[in-house]
Amino acid sequence: MLKESENPPITWPVDKNIKDFTGTWWVVHTKSRNEKALASNLVAKSVHYFLPMVTKISRKSGRKFKSFLPLFSGYLFFCGNENDRLEVLKTNRAAGIIEVKNQPELIEELAQIQRAIVSGADLAPHKYIEKGKLCRVTSGPLSDLKGIVIESRDQTRLILQIDMLGQSASVEIATDMIEVIDED
Repeated sequence: MLKESENPPITWPVDKNIKDFTGTWWVVHTKSRNEKALASNLVAKSVHYFLPMVTKISRKSGRKFKSFLPLFSGYLFFCGNENDRLEVLKTNRAAGIIEVKNQPELIEELAQIQRAIVSGADLAPHKYIEKGKLCRVTSGPLSDLKGIVIESRDQTRLILQIDMLGQSASVEIATDMIEVIDED
């Protein structure tokens, strides 16, 4: 298990908004448990990437351990040119690279995930949900995020989806902070 300081950053370059990255976005389907190792390789190669991670606290023998786990197990998102794509393949950590047909949609979906992480929201992986009632957050640090709202274990959760992967994440939200978006 890596020490907290040994984990790769969630974005490279650090603290840069992924909407500001230039180039083409690709999705890397990594070999098993290679997401963070690939991210570290990409830092060394100066390839821009986004690896959303969540914190997990576990206990063993009375001690607390803090781990950082990929939000979307087996996936890393990177942005660049054809040479950057080849550099990713040369790492031998990619099982495959998925071409992104709708670049603006992926960027918008990833930007919502990045914004939730930066705001300190307690994101958790969630089962992907088919399109339903779309809602928008009306106030607070997650203001203007869009997702599907569900009730889970007496909590209201906003589901943020990455449609092209069939993956999603959820965050707890107060019902007075959301409104249904009319799809007219």
